[in-house]
Amino acid sequence: MMATGTPDSQARFGQSVKGLLTEKVTTCGTDVIALTKQVLKGSRSSELLGQAARNMVLQEDAILHSEDSLRKMAIITTHLQYHVEQSSDLQDQLNHLLK
Repeated sequence: MMATGTPDSQARFGQSVKGLLTEKVTTCGTDVIALTKQVLKGSRSSELLGQAARNMVLQEDAILHSEDSLRKMAIITTHLQYHVEQSSDLQDQLNHLLK
């Protein structure tokens, strides 16, 4: 059976409980705000990581394209060197014939 106290002590007890509840609600509210900020921060971090990954793929494609272009340029350079040598040989033959 519950002992009944004076109305004054019951009022103080009620105020004490009300104060503790208010403090707990405030703490929970603060925790919810902090959690929301962390979720938003994590979401932004995830978004930035995704953007960085997309940029890396674009850079990789550009590098592969550049490598392909360099290979083609090396082949063209080899062909041009061959033609220069051939032209030089033909010029020597022409000079020999004109003498």
